[in-house]
Amino acid sequence: MLSEKLKSLIALLPDRPGVYQMKNAEDEIIYIGKAKNLKKRVSQYFLRPQSGKVAAMVSHVDHFDFIIVSNEKEAFILEMNMIQTHYPRYNIMLMDDSHYPYIALKRHGDVLLKIARSSKDPKYFYFGPFPSASACYQTMELLNKIYPTRKCRTIPSKACLYYSMGQCLGPCIHGVNEEQNNALYGEIKRFLGGDTASARNSLRSKMEEAASKLDFETAADCKKTLDAIDYVTAKQAVEFTGDTTSRDVVAFASREGYLGFAILTYRRGMLLGKNIHVVPAFGDVQEQVCDLCLQYYANHEVPKEIVGRVAPLKEEIESVFEGVAVVYPKEGRLSDVVSMAELNARQALDSHFMTARLDDDAEELLDALGSLLKVKTPYRIELFDNSHLQGSSPVGAMVCYINGKPAKKMYRKFHLDSEVAGDDYHSMVEVVGRRYSRLKSENQSLPDLILTDGGVPQVRATKEGLKAADAESVPVFGLYKNDKHQTEGLVDAGGLVYPIDSKSPLFFLLMRMQDEVHRFAITFHRKERTKAMKKDLLDGISGIGEKRKELIRRHYSSRDALFSATVEELAQILPFDSAEALYKKLHSSNKKA
Repeated sequence: MLSEKLKSLIALLPDRPGVYQMKNAEDEIIYIGKAKNLKKRVSQYFLRPQSGKVAAMVSHVDHFDFIIVSNEKEAFILEMNMIQTHYPRYNIMLMDDSHYPYIALKRHGDVLLKIARSSKDPKYFYFGPFPSASACYQTMELLNKIYPTRKCRTIPSKACLYYSMGQCLGPCIHGVNEEQNNALYGEIKRFLGGDTASARNSLRSKMEEAASKLDFETAADCKKTLDAIDYVTAKQAVEFTGDTTSRDVVAFASREGYLGFAILTYRRGMLLGKNIHVVPAFGDVQEQVCDLCLQYYANHEVPKEIVGRVAPLKEEIESVFEGVAVVYPKEGRLSDVVSMAELNARQALDSHFMTARLDDDAEELLDALGSLLKVKTPYRIELFDNSHLQGSSPVGAMVCYINGKPAKKMYRKFHLDSEVAGDDYHSMVEVVGRRYSRLKSENQSLPDLILTDGGVPQVRATKEGLKAADAESVPVFGLYKNDKHQTEGLVDAGGLVYPIDSKSPLFFLLMRMQDEVHRFAITFHRKERTKAMKKDLLDGISGIGEKRKELIRRHYSSRDALFSATVEELAQILPFDSAEALYKKLHSSNKKA
């Protein structure tokens, strides 16, 4: 039965584009959406019969607000900004917001390859993005093996091992003319564009020549490289040879209240990989696919062409992103590729239902957690942990889970004041106070629940930090351990214990969260500790400034790796005198230690 309050609010809705916010009786935002026509879109929720997640959401709506904008593009931008500020319970979010890697090829000078997360530097030609980072690194490794690219970031004073192996032209010992560089640049570009014939023929000739001379080791190495080319390019189930259009193929499948959403990424005719999500179905399936596409392209490169059999996709995409063509193929090879993408979406759904995944029951588990702790269902949980080694390099870390899944964009790191180093209680007070003072000052929403990795003292410290931030309304519990250092359940500030069956799905969900915050804190601490150790070692050496320090840190990721480097290896990235001075300092400090 539609309430009088909702009837009066619906009557006030304008026939204009905008963003609406559904709110419950506690004035919490539970859903945010955009609309070309606010009156038509919002009224549909209440004037039509609904089912599934939509019916559940509507049953919790007490009132709603809206913001009028000028056009659909403004509505999309505002919607995404508001969702990423409030993270409402019923918004289905794609948690993968990472920037996919590219292979970057230097356009001028020595031919150099690198992995890049952005494609904005005009000094490089970019190939990608690769939805799979491993595929990107495999291709990069293969290119560096096939072609004599420059491997050293800084020119050394003498030739390195790559030159003697024929995998570098040796710009360190003799000049490489522009003609050679241009020829090499062109060959690599053709390879990245899908034309591998030249590389194959060259390797095959080298393999046959080596075999005829009974040099079976070289022949076997050539065969391995040929197999690697086959492996990297054999994934192309459907190739668009000679077609340089950057293209994504979008498809979906639905089953029993879930939606499989697939995007295949093609660049310069080659299939680089796929991105697949399985999410709860919410309302009209095709409209939800359009929303997921818009959300995906808010964080990823928008291609020149999007292909798919999704009726409203053309209007939605083209109203927001300029210069994009949306194609709805009915036959031909584009139609074949869409069918392949649909097959991937169906397969993802099958795997989802066949595998006993904890994610499937996340909402029920969060309801159970809320009931156990006598708090509202904690759809957004934040967990804290601190890390230090005998007071050195003290850090704090916070991870965030939304609807039972990690929201990595919300993770935060904290450098701690040296005065509280080693004092876990006051470290927690500082981190929590800083976190929620910041959220309050920026008028951002608070989590539904905070969990600490520890017992009563850590819970009390967290509550003290919340009090300092004027955010005492957030409930806090600790993941307490028994005498064997095994987590048994939750505890509140008064010492009241909430045991959880160690074989229950809820226990495993909490363990996964606890492991994640511990991993995040330890990783950050190790990085800071390594940086601090290297900083001391690298100070005061002639010829080693901040840029070269950073270069050393990139090449030697640990203290042990740096200590094991020879003068010759160090001289590949440093002037020889500086390399020798660093080597002497490292080994003199090692003797003292």
